[in-house]
Amino acid sequence: MTAYILLEDGRRFDGLPLGARGEVVGEVVFNTAMTGYQEVLTDPSYAGQLVAMTCPLIGNYGVNDEDEESARPQVSGFIVRESARAPSSWRSRATLEEYLAGHGVVGVRDVDTRALTRHIRSAGAMRGGIAPGDVPAEAFLDRILDQPRMEGLNLAGDVSTGEPYVVPAVGEERYHVAAFDFGVKASSPRLLSARGCRVTVLPAAAGTADVLALDPDGLFVSNGPGDPAAVERAAETIREVAARGVPVFGICLGHQLIARAYGGETYKLPFGHHGGNHPVINHARGAVEITSQNHGFAVEGGEESQVPGAPDLRVTHRNLYDGTVAGVAHRSLPVMAVQYHPEAAPGPRDSRYLFDDFVSLLAARRGAGS
Repeated sequence: MTAYILLEDGRRFDGLPLGARGEVVGEVVFNTAMTGYQEVLTDPSYAGQLVAMTCPLIGNYGVNDEDEESARPQVSGFIVRESARAPSSWRSRATLEEYLAGHGVVGVRDVDTRALTRHIRSAGAMRGGIAPGDVPAEAFLDRILDQPRMEGLNLAGDVSTGEPYVVPAVGEERYHVAAFDFGVKASSPRLLSARGCRVTVLPAAAGTADVLALDPDGLFVSNGPGDPAAVERAAETIREVAARGVPVFGICLGHQLIARAYGGETYKLPFGHHGGNHPVINHARGAVEITSQNHGFAVEGGEESQVPGAPDLRVTHRNLYDGTVAGVAHRSLPVMAVQYHPEAAPGPRDSRYLFDDFVSLLAARRGAGS
């Protein structure tokens, strides 16, 4: 059997089937991480996307029961150059092939991922699909072109929890944090929990009243898939909660939603930022962090620390690859956000201090008697 990837511009890449057999369509992106493929597969921010790994060997340490960021794979499809057939790790419970097949994820291997990546870098991320080799390409292209583009899509509700749930604090409970689940990775509530926070995770459909009813010490706005411009309801809640002096911390999609809540704009990147090796400068510390990123949209930035349309925000971090905004903070309220993943698993861990900074804001508010 054979399989192939077809892009909306007609470019085709042939390979062999991996995981489940069938046809899938979505936006094709590439990820430059050398490890962490199980975290990539289970990251809800990849909903609706076919992910190509640029590292030439994937699956070499298998899959396990500890490294998942959600209960199941979230990618629409998976693309690799070589899939390891014999994983070598004492933690492994299954091969990548078995894992994908068991969860119904359609993949393709033995693909020239270098050529695919170079094409996407030049032409931009685009709609595409994976199909068995005997599926006529012309008919499959029609299906791909019928797939909506990522712009304008609100996918957060598709990956969010249906009901609130609580992640208890580890040890003594110091604070209570409400967390919007727009596609939250398991590591984020876990890192807050490890810092003495009880975390109440709320569905994406929750509103201002739902958050305020919890009387939380802080609000966490999670990562997630889709276009931030389509997630309109969050803006009111972010502004209302922050106006009461409650600290707010957003990452990835949460960062974009916070920027939009205060008048900023977002736009679609040519091929997005996906990988574990993005250098970001922290202007306040004068230090460069190596970060994990996964986003296809970004916040419009201006000169120096300005966010056009959002005078109450200042730029705190920038991506050193392309100068895009990688972090913002409110000029007078306890609101902070970054475009990358400080909870990154398996890493890098340069930015985990941000969770400590957020907890410090919680402590300052508690100390002020609010």
